[in-house]
Amino acid sequence: MKPGFFDKLVGHLDHLDKGSLQTYFLRLAREKGLMETIFQALEEGIIVLDSEAQLSYANRAAESMLGFKLEHAAGDRIQKYLKDIHWDLVLDLDEEEWSQLVRREIEITYPQHRFVEFYVVPLTAVDENEEGAVVIFRDVTSERQTTADSIESERLHALSLLAAGVAHEIGNPLNSINIHLQLLDREIGYLENEEAVGELRELVEVSRKEVARLDTIIRQFLKALRPSLPERKLQKLETLLHETLEVMQHEMRDRRMLVETDFADDVPAVMVDETQVMQVFFNVIKNALQAMEDGGILKLETDVTDRFVGVVIEDNGSGIDPDKLGTIYEPYHTTKAEGNGLGMMIVQRIMRDHGGEIEINSEPGRGTRLTLRFPREDARMNLLIAPEKEA
Repeated sequence: MKPGFFDKLVGHLDHLDKGSLQTYFLRLAREKGLMETIFQALEEGIIVLDSEAQLSYANRAAESMLGFKLEHAAGDRIQKYLKDIHWDLVLDLDEEEWSQLVRREIEITYPQHRFVEFYVVPLTAVDENEEGAVVIFRDVTSERQTTADSIESERLHALSLLAAGVAHEIGNPLNSINIHLQLLDREIGYLENEEAVGELRELVEVSRKEVARLDTIIRQFLKALRPSLPERKLQKLETLLHETLEVMQHEMRDRRMLVETDFADDVPAVMVDETQVMQVFFNVIKNALQAMEDGGILKLETDVTDRFVGVVIEDNGSGIDPDKLGTIYEPYHTTKAEGNGLGMMIVQRIMRDHGGEIEINSEPGRGTRLTLRFPREDARMNLLIAPEKEA
């Protein structure tokens, strides 16, 4: 609408005939329709409040962000949708309150979780004869996610450089230990007491396996921090669980842990990276053992659905506080005196690379039940097979 058009129209109303008046009102309707179309096309949300902070107008974007329809919400006070703001002070141009709303970011959970930036312009600040205010919203969820991803990427890059240096420093002593174990095994062969030879060689073999496991952990640790595609092959998850338990048997025996298994019948094999998935099992079971200080029951189960093969690892340990569940995947976040806070971060990355899911249910003082779900390969194939055409 051209500047001054409305004022000119009002000034000439007394001199207009019926035909001219109709022409002007048709033009007004077209102008109003154009402005309405523009407002509805905007991605930014726009709300107009009257002098009582009640909704008098909202475009589609604002309705979508705050979860209402203007036809039902017209006349509602804005406090119903944006709480913890003194709207009366804002509309009265209270300098302290208004300055806080020049640009503010809030978190919205309904109808969809998102972060919204908004600012308020009281109409009195534009024209002292006008009452009410305009509230303008902008969805900044994707911007926040991009920023968070960038921060995580930088943090993981720094962590990766640190891990590479530490892995190098640990690798050299491991090689030396392995060499000395070979020498020790050779010397044991010269002993005459066969019973002692058998016991000593068993201890050497255990030490070798532990050295090999440490070497695998280091290499897998670096792979987890430097994302790489899994080398997938068909594997039975029960077999990988048994192999992991075999590696950890001495620790479980020292901690007096009881292991109970309940594996479903005919569990299909899944396409996974053997080493990576064993690392997942090791990290989760290690956490379970540390949660049970001295003695406890570790339950291992498998279940099968149309889409996933699930592995359930449950302990009756100390559990996790609800307010800490959301931070267990953060690097360096740990509640253990000897933990490094990287185990669950690696678990999450490996499961994500496999297209899997993690579900955690925990109750402080009663234990934790963690479910790892791996996509079924036969389910993938079924999704890819097109239905046969009817003859």
